[in-house]
Amino acid sequence: MTRRLYTASLLAITLVASRAVLALSPVPAAEASIERDRASILAMKGEYIVDFAFDETVLLKPGYERAAAMRSGGNETVIVVEDSPRKLVLQHILVDAKSGHVTKHWRQDWVYEAPQRFEFSADQTWHVRKIPAELNRGAWTQCVYEVSDAPRYCGTGHWDYRNGIATWTSDASWRPLPRREYTKRSDYNAVSAVNRHTITPNGWTHEQFNTKVLRKPDGSQEELAREFGFNDYQKTGEVDFKPAYTYWKATEGFWSKVRTRWDRYLERAPGVRLKTKIDGMAMIVPLFEQAGKLEDGKSVADGEIDAVFAKWVTAAPAE
Repeated sequence: MTRRLYTASLLAITLVASRAVLALSPVPAAEASIERDRASILAMKGEYIVDFAFDETVLLKPGYERAAAMRSGGNETVIVVEDSPRKLVLQHILVDAKSGHVTKHWRQDWVYEAPQRFEFSADQTWHVRKIPAELNRGAWTQCVYEVSDAPRYCGTGHWDYRNGIATWTSDASWRPLPRREYTKRSDYNAVSAVNRHTITPNGWTHEQFNTKVLRKPDGSQEELAREFGFNDYQKTGEVDFKPAYTYWKATEGFWSKVRTRWDRYLERAPGVRLKTKIDGMAMIVPLFEQAGKLEDGKSVADGEIDAVFAKWVTAAPAE
């Protein structure tokens, strides 16, 4: 074989090999990206002192007066309930440092390229809708749930790592009024929100870019004000979270059954409608009482859970 022919053959082999590598490389690269995202989500587990702050910023309705700023806080542990390759479930539990009183708080589910999500469509109603492919490709959908595991909102977005900082930003989506507002206000009935989670050196943050909206029966909308929410989760070793773990050990099987019953409505269209008042206490109280029985070493029959759902939960109307 001549030197020229040998060189040409070597180049051809190299080119074919390079193309083969390029053809194969997207798979491990995609998997590596998913693993990096999973690590970012799992970084939110742990024990925290949390500060909650909400401030109305831009006033949009003529004559509207800015509401007072809201400040609160608490001690919260975040527990991993489910850890599978493309789904992660994190449960938040509050603990009062002085009394040790435990309150099951909100829950966040993360699903990679989820085919669908629930969307707050009307009072006490969430419809299950497909996520557009262009929004969903390579994205994680985060869904947030009430203390009773009733739905609140979902958002879809990508994790970004520019400048070495892990940040996830959602698309804009609808949610019902937050608990801090619906007991005090009736001048709006929905929030359009974008969420941003960022992993920080000592914990993580949750930013909310909210617009308070009155959605009217004729389909029109009136925007009242924009609001910025900032929830700061700072790791702590100074709070005794043992009561939270004791509570969860006693009740995790019960809450798994509750989630299964919600999933019957939220994993397929049309979705779910609640027959409770907006505060949801008609479901929260009996479910918390049932969990309390388990804490006391008593039993809760499946029929007791079913009875709560039969009374207060139904399928959403078809769209």
